[in-house]
Amino acid sequence: MTEHTTRVPQFFLTPGGPCPYLPGRTERKVFARLTGSLAQPLNEALTHSGFRRSQSIAYRPACENCAACVSVRIIAGEFEFSRGQKRILKRNDDLVRGEVAAEATREQFALLRTYLDSRHAGGGMSDMGLFDYVAMVEETPVQTRIIEYRRLGPDGEPGALVACALSDVLRDGLSMVYSFFHPGEEARSLGTFMILDHVRAARMRSLRHVYLGYWVQGSDKMDYKARFKPMEALGREGWERL
Repeated sequence: MTEHTTRVPQFFLTPGGPCPYLPGRTERKVFARLTGSLAQPLNEALTHSGFRRSQSIAYRPACENCAACVSVRIIAGEFEFSRGQKRILKRNDDLVRGEVAAEATREQFALLRTYLDSRHAGGGMSDMGLFDYVAMVEETPVQTRIIEYRRLGPDGEPGALVACALSDVLRDGLSMVYSFFHPGEEARSLGTFMILDHVRAARMRSLRHVYLGYWVQGSDKMDYKARFKPMEALGREGWERL
């Protein structure tokens, strides 16, 4: 009889650095590597425990005297689209949704650079190059897809790329790792649209949740996540309605 063993993941703590969300605070993270045949179930378990994935690393804030970063997830099956959200979906009816393998393209990278230069100049990803983007997309040991959103061309075929979302597929939901869009399409509200579209996709797959990462109350960068209800937040007693 063959004996099967499960490797317990090792966790590491990063040194402190400036918090990207709340001024004057220090950020620390605990992380674990996702490798081998157990990467997918480990990523699932850690996501349920409040971790996020970046390439082959799962991480979670571990800041002293601060618990502002709260993991949140939308309950897709119970989500009711508001009038405003229905209008956003309607405005984007002309976009073609394509789900492709986690393989980076120059077209995607060009869109990312346009997005970063317009929305996040001087931020932590502002100096990202093509090879950094390839690593972000392709260095994944888990089930990951890229969702491309394109304008419908005059010939009826998918045309110009206007938005992308890098997403992990879990047993109970979709986890939005990173998304970006063309900054010249403000009327479309593409950031909100991609979240709403993931809710629709989760429903079609009979998946219960859409994981949005961390919500930070009082942070302008993160407050938008509170608009998607019903939502659950991870607390000391587990996942509870926010």
